[in-house]
Amino acid sequence: MRALVAATIGLAAALVLVVAISAIGAPPGETSPKPLLTSVPGPKK
Repeated sequence: MRALVAATIGLAAALVLVVAISAIGAPPGETSPKPLLTSVPGPKK
């Protein structure tokens, strides 16, 4: 019986977390104006 109660509480907590994150919404997703400084490795000698 205790396991059933613990599972129910855990499921309710997870559901509340999902609803709260959904209510907040996604971040705007803006990109940075600065390019990433990456380089391609040169040919091996």
